[in-house]
Parts: sequence; structure tokens; C-alpha cells
Amino acid sequence: MTDIPEVPDLLSSAVEALGGARRDGQLKMASAVAHSIDTGEHLAVQAGTGTGKSLAYLVPSLRHAVDTGKTVVVSTATIALQRQLVERDLPRTAAALTGPLGRAPEFAILKGRGNYLCLNKIHAGTIEEPDGDLFEASGGGKADPFAASRLGREVTRLREWTSDTETGDRDDLTPGVTDRSWRQVSVSARECLGATNCSYGADCFAEKAKAKAGKADVVVTNHALLAIDAMSPAAILPEHDVVVVDEAHELADRITSVATAEISGASVAGVARRCAKLVDDEVADDISGSGELIESLLDENAPGRWTGLPDGAPLALSSLRDRLWRAHTAIGPVRRSGEVDPEANAARSAALTSLEEMHDTAVRILAAFDDPDEAKRPDVVWIGEDLVRGDRKRVLRVAPLSVGGLLRASLFAHATVILTSATLTVGGSFDGLAASWGLPPHRPGTQNGTSADGDPDPETEATKSAQSITAIGKPPPADEKKVTWNGLDVGSPFDHQKAAILYVAKHLPAPGREGMSARTLDEVVDLITAAGGRTLGLFSSMRAAKEAAEAVRTRIDLPVLCQGEGATGALVKEFAADEKTCLFGTLSLWQGVDVPGPSLNLVLIDRIPFPRPDDPLLMARQRAVAARGGNGFMAIAAGHAALLLAQGTGRLLRGTSDRGVIAILDSRLATARYGNYLLASLPPFWRTTDGRLVRGALSRLQGTNTTDGDGA
Repeated sequence: MTDIPEVPDLLSSAVEALGGARRDGQLKMASAVAHSIDTGEHLAVQAGTGTGKSLAYLVPSLRHAVDTGKTVVVSTATIALQRQLVERDLPRTAAALTGPLGRAPEFAILKGRGNYLCLNKIHAGTIEEPDGDLFEASGGGKADPFAASRLGREVTRLREWTSDTETGDRDDLTPGVTDRSWRQVSVSARECLGATNCSYGADCFAEKAKAKAGKADVVVTNHALLAIDAMSPAAILPEHDVVVVDEAHELADRITSVATAEISGASVAGVARRCAKLVDDEVADDISGSGELIESLLDENAPGRWTGLPDGAPLALSSLRDRLWRAHTAIGPVRRSGEVDPEANAARSAALTSLEEMHDTAVRILAAFDDPDEAKRPDVVWIGEDLVRGDRKRVLRVAPLSVGGLLRASLFAHATVILTSATLTVGGSFDGLAASWGLPPHRPGTQNGTSADGDPDPETEATKSAQSITAIGKPPPADEKKVTWNGLDVGSPFDHQKAAILYVAKHLPAPGREGMSARTLDEVVDLITAAGGRTLGLFSSMRAAKEAAEAVRTRIDLPVLCQGEGATGALVKEFAADEKTCLFGTLSLWQGVDVPGPSLNLVLIDRIPFPRPDDPLLMARQRAVAARGGNGFMAIAAGHAALLLAQGTGRLLRGTSDRGVIAILDSRLATARYGNYLLASLPPFWRTTDGRLVRGALSRLQGTNTTDGDGA
């Protein structure tokens, strides 16, 4: 269609209809997205808070979809952003553009099958027996009747909800239910009988959502389903030619999570129970015996990464593999609808899926050690520990060393991809994250590769190191065209230099393993006193958060909330409602907390958020980078810390009138050589190491008089 206005005109119409104001960064981003769609060149665009990035990609996406009749997929990492897009941004934008586009654009949301009620499973009337450890009482081996009754009550409520809901979407259920209860009324994609084999195929909630998505101009989904679509030989998402990845800084981690599998003694026992009524006792008992072997194997080996198969592992895993396949063969395929009752078919499907998934995991773990060169192995295997009802339970996990090859071959080779977030540059460069996505370096060669003293420059070295990991993982198809992409930072509407101070407490001792020092706790108290509360404390551990909360509560008459004392969402709302309240917490507060206005004037960060040194996957990635001649610490550990720091500091300025201080109580940011690399990943705040100046600024900001202490 030639009569559709160009993107700048459409954006202007949308902004005017929504009562907004022109933003240069938004226009720049929208034009770049339109150019990317037109040329097929992938785009990574960093758009600071307040840019209006959702409108900047929705306008060109809707124009493209209406003009060509092709679908655009928009993927997010969080449910919150999904809801914002589907409930607010898309309806308003579509309404504003209906006239200029010539028709009303259509949109839909599509999630993984496990997010929808399964009518076949509900009407079959069976509740799967949960793993035994979920029902064990803390003092003995008897089942906890309260746990069982709670499960029953929630499943009954879910069955009643079936007649009220139009979507069957778990996220529409308020209040929600536990994962354990939801599993009783849902199925995974592999467990699904298929619409043609199911008695309820015509009324299936998941199939209805898929059909609606197939007719939509824009389909909103999540990174997990994007990963499943990339890994599946069959198409999960509707046919599309453009993918917009919002919250793209989380893409690689979400893909890794989907591609991670595990085996434990309890999970093997669960598979045996699902098969018990479908196979001979001997076959089920053999699987149970393999579960006991796995349990013993995990008990005999300490948590941590496996660099080789320990004694007993080949036998335990190969016998499990063979016994699982024997049971799978004995059960046979799922029957067509009408040939057997729905309950029997549902049980058969669930058992077969459990057998297949665990069999594939055992095969994958054994194959992970085929290559004698550790750096060339595609998967990482380790023993982890989960806290289950107060007890630590060991589990064997396997995850991809890199998902870059998968993304390059299965995502970037088949669609034009726009990746966006408020934080995409690490050390001032897009290349670190681009490497994790499987993209080549943004620019050929490097410039200024050495620092003034002749040593390798940390930022350049980190970029080169990150690039070296792209060679790990699934190779692209032989006929894949060369991947080209562009990086663009459209800036932010905030004047960071005038709106915020970045304070690094250079005088404090470097953080140690023994907890927060007395001087650091004094600094926390002094800063919060000067701010009059109004503080979001982001801590490296729950122990540190609780320690700081206790120190503040005993020394200052201000309300302090701590993560774990209630639902996180409720705590954030309570914090935002009272200007004098402080909120302390860990990782989940580093991202997504949006509290504009006077309730937040101080963001406290206790230490640089490096990954745990015992994280087996990240440590394996560091070693892989080092094996290729790069600096593993800079590429992986420092890159991880830089992204989290950028996310954490981004909690302060949420509106153009916001003002405040970001206080980082880790002197290494000012003294360590990697400090400049981390600082280059942050917005251009006004920086200082003068604590007295900062306390004075906080006091003036709140209109209070505070007596300075003896600190820096």
C-alpha cells in the first residue's frame, strides 16, 4: 500500500492522540527500526528510561504488518511488560493509528502451552501424585495432610474457574496458585495429545490462542516461547518476518534457562510412579532402582561442575537411559481420540513425555564428555543443590555453554531482529551482549587497544574476550547468509549530570566474605538519615539485606521493609506509598522496580554484583573464553556485573523530575582496574567520592537539616 504515511508521521499522530510530547530519542529509534525492517539488517538499540521505546517499535511494526500482511512478533522477558503491551500500549497505539493505517491493527498474546488450562486433563479427573519430598513432614516420612488438602482446594478452584475463564491463561487467575497445583490442570507441549487426537481439541484454550495469534498483525510472546520456537523443528509461533526483542539484556539467560535440564533421585521416582499403571511391575521397579543409583551418585559427589564423568556415573546414567527407553517402548504411542477414554490417554501422554525428557537428558549428559577438549564441549554438567522444605536436595544439571550459535542459526537467520533495552552496552560497547546472541563484532578490528601505560585496555580486552565465545555452540546452517547488524544508542531524556549523583564510597574497606563491615553499616545509616528514608537498598545477598535492615531499624526511627517479609509486589507498593520508608532486597529488586517521585531519592548498592565464584556455568564460560585467548573475567564476570549495575542504578530516575543519589559502597569501583569498564556501562551521572557532599545534597533535597558525621 502506497497511501500509508511514513513512520515519522505515524509516530507524530500516535503521540498526539495519546497526549504525549515529541521525544527526539523516540523518533530516532522509530526511524532506525523502520530502516532495519526495510533493509533486513538486525538492530540493537539502547533506549534509556523515559524514551518511550515501546511506541518507537510498535509504530513501525504495525505499519509493516498492515502494509505487507506479515506478522511481527514482540518478545519480552517479564509478565509485567507483556501485560503493559497487551493491556495498554497496543490497544492505545492501534486505536490511534486505525485512521492513518486504513484499518484497525489486530494483536494477540501467545504463551507456552503450559500456561493454559488443559481441558482434557481437567475432565480426566486425575491428580498426579507429586514427588514424595513435597509431602514429607519435617519430622518424619509421613505425608503432610495440610499440603494435600491445600493442593486439593486449589485444583478444585481451578476446575471451577474453567467455566468462567475465556482464555484459560494462568496469568488471568487472581489470586494465583502454586506451580504444583497448576501442573495438575496443564500440560507441556510434549505432553499434549494434539488437537486431532484430543476429545477437547475444538475447545482447547491453547489452540484458540494460537489461532488468534495466526490472524494477528502483532503477536506478543515471551523469551521462553521464543526459545522453544528456535529449538523446535516444528513452528510454534505464527509465520513472521520481524521479531522485536524487548528486555533484550535478558535474552541469552532466558534461552539458557529453557535449554537447561536436570535429573535427581526424586524426579526419577516421579517418572516411575507415572509409569507404574502402564507397564509391568518389573519395568517400573527397574526405573525406581535407577533412581536410587542416581541418588547415591549425587550423595557421593560434592556439588560443583563435572569436568569428567566420576566413578559410577556412566553406569548409573546409561542404565537409567536404557530402562527409560524400555518403558517407553512398552507403553507404546498415544491413541487417537475415540479409541480410548480421555483419562487413559492423558496418563499415557504424561508418562511418555516424562520418559522421553528424562531419557534425552541422560543421553545429553553422557554425550557432554565425548570431546576430550573441555573448551569444545557444548554442554556444562554440574551437581547443584535445591532447598526443598528446609532440606538441601542435590540435582544433576546440564546447560549449554553458549546459546549464541542457536540464536544465530535459528533466530537471526530467519527473521529481521530488533533488540532493545535500557541497558545493552557493556563497557560502552554493544559487542559483549552481541556475542552472547551469536552476532559478530559490530566493527572490524579494534582501535586504541592499549592503555597509556602500554597494557591491554580493559574495555577493548573485554570486548575481544566476549567475541571469542561466539564460536561455542550450535553452528549456523551451511547456506546461512552473512549476519549484519547495527548498534544504536538513542540516549535518554534525563539530564543525568544534573539529576543524579553517583557516589562511590572510596574510603570504605573492600567487601569481604564475612559480611558488611561496621564502617559500611555506619555509611548506610548516615546516608539514609540524610535522605530521610526514601531509600531502595540493593544487596548482594539476603544476609546482607537483613543485616543492613536490622542496623537501620535499631538506629533510626524510620520504617524499613525487607524482601521476604511479604510478597515483593506488595512491598514495592508499600514502599512507594510512604515517602519515609526504605526497602531492602536482593536480585529481584535490581530490575523492574518503578517508583517515580519523592518516595525514592537514594539507591544503595552494597557491592559490585559479580556472579558467585562457585557458579559452574559462568565459571565454565570464563574458562572457555580464556582457552580462546581472551580474558574470561572481563568478558563474563565483569560483563555480568556491568549489566546488573546498569539495571540497579536505573531504578533512581524514573521520571524527568526525579532527583537523587546512587551510592555504591564498594571501593573497588574507584580503585580496581576494571572500575572504568564498569563505570562506562552506566549513564553519565555526576560522580564523586565525597561522602560529606553527598549527605549535604540529600539533606537539601529533602529540606531537612542533618548533622554531618566524621566520614569521608
